[in-house]
Amino acid sequence: MFTGIITDIGTVRKIEKKGDTRFEFTTAFDTSKIDLGASIACSGACMTVVEKGEGWFAIEASAESLAMTTMGDLDVGSRVNLEQSLRLGDELGGHIVSGHVDGVAILTALHPEGDSMRMTFELPAEFARYVARKGSITLDGVSLTVNEVEGNSFGINVISHTQAHTTLGGRKVGDRFNFEIDMLARYVARMVGKD
Repeated sequence: MFTGIITDIGTVRKIEKKGDTRFEFTTAFDTSKIDLGASIACSGACMTVVEKGEGWFAIEASAESLAMTTMGDLDVGSRVNLEQSLRLGDELGGHIVSGHVDGVAILTALHPEGDSMRMTFELPAEFARYVARKGSITLDGVSLTVNEVEGNSFGINVISHTQAHTTLGGRKVGDRFNFEIDMLARYVARMVGKD
């Protein structure tokens, strides 16, 4: 489990495509304190650490992970939002995030709004019912508040701090983002028979 509060921006340092695809990421995390088998959210996708060294760790992405996320878009040098898994007693600053990416959303509009950046996204139509004004959504691992919803489009504001401390700053229209719908919305829909 995660919170959607990004604690590092890593960089892809190596990609090896074999049976599964192996990614190595540079990180500012103290890797001596990361166990092999630990979970790290990589732009929102919960991945398992399979190897590590000073200032880097490696994960392996299956064909399913590549198909359901933007991980297949990564190149050497790509920047990735990183968050280590939640520990008992940690502050829950964002919202409860599983790291199980639901799919890919497309950035359709972008414009400044004060010091914030207003971003509008389109997601697959079957997920529209899970997105609500003032509800939560995770984009590339970042916990965000939905400002408005229209059909399968929704808007968010990204404050300057979030722009500077995640990969959301500097993105452009047409970019693809991993999204995870709010877990509470998923279960409410199931309970009322709409899933």
